[in-house]
Amino acid sequence: MPGMHTKAADLDYLDEAHDFSLVLGGPLFQLFRKAHLAGDHVQLLTRRILALVLVAWVPLLLLSLGSGSGVRLLFVHDVEVHVRFLVALPVLVAAERLVHTRIRAIVARFVDWGIVLPQNRQPFQRAMQSAIKWRNSVVLELGLLVCIYTVGLWLWQNRVSLDSATWYAMSGGRRQLTAAGYWYVFISIPVLQFILLRWYVRLFIWFRFLWQVSKIDLNLVPTHPDRAAGLAFLGKSAYAFSPILFAQGAMLAGLVASRVLNRGEHLQDFKLQIGGFVAFFVVAILGPLVMFTPRLAAVKRKGLADYGKLAQQYVGKFDRKWIHGEADDSSEPLLGAADIQSLADLGNSFALVRDMRPIPFGLEDISRLAAVTAAPFLPLLLTIWSPEELIIRIVQVVF
Repeated sequence: MPGMHTKAADLDYLDEAHDFSLVLGGPLFQLFRKAHLAGDHVQLLTRRILALVLVAWVPLLLLSLGSGSGVRLLFVHDVEVHVRFLVALPVLVAAERLVHTRIRAIVARFVDWGIVLPQNRQPFQRAMQSAIKWRNSVVLELGLLVCIYTVGLWLWQNRVSLDSATWYAMSGGRRQLTAAGYWYVFISIPVLQFILLRWYVRLFIWFRFLWQVSKIDLNLVPTHPDRAAGLAFLGKSAYAFSPILFAQGAMLAGLVASRVLNRGEHLQDFKLQIGGFVAFFVVAILGPLVMFTPRLAAVKRKGLADYGKLAQQYVGKFDRKWIHGEADDSSEPLLGAADIQSLADLGNSFALVRDMRPIPFGLEDISRLAAVTAAPFLPLLLTIWSPEELIIRIVQVVF
């Protein structure tokens, strides 16, 4: 029967929206499942973290035990490596749970809140299906591997300059990797790079999905109290990616710490790079949301016109009744009149439209993401101030 088919299609549509995930798919996810490092969802997170640390960091520790004489930088003193594989890598893996939970709820909200109307169901479904297809792409993840073992290795070799022997390579006219160095260059670094680049791809898929949604005729209300016509939750959705920003900040903080502790450089020398780094990643996460700006600007213009017309009609009648004495019932008391309250309510509605933002995020969202990105640099302040001085300065800033 047609009615039953329609109802079944509606249920499938709702299930598809509530089951959307940026995490549960792709060749790596399937590999983890076969290796019993992942379940059907985001279970076994601790097991995945331990397995990756066991592959990326533990062999470096074991293989570098014999390197000691004539080595300027020992493995145990290489802060950058420890931060990469004991902080950044686990955080990038742990981010799966937060991203899976938050993004699934965000996609469902488009449907549950009626922002995507029933007549626009098909383009929304196509956007979800396209995102899932990209997420599960074998070619895409193989391309990442090829990129890592070609461009990634070339960049690493050109970035690293050795003036003395380290735990991973001997200096000289021709760089010679140690046993730990071979594992570091061909296993550990590619593992971290693959996990990180895979997140970049997931971000691209997410923003591509939002771009497709922004082209749909959404049900946006200019008087919504979130000051973004009902889309302010998109700015909050960026918090799902805060672990990725933290991990990126940790890797740069590890690099700066290595320069400060092992090369005698000063933290102040990196303040412009750190500030630019934080600004770049905040813009990278929130910037793409301006794709909704044309839609929000159109909603605001229409809202101002519609509520302006309504206000003109109401205040005209209000003026004639209460100012010029043209009331139908002259005995109606002014005190407690419903017209007064209605006029105030109308003014509040018009103010909501007037104050509506053309972007679905605010200063609070910007400051929170900036704080998460900059947080890994806080321990480096101990290279400038003592713990007591640092606490005093933090208290002065907060209070």
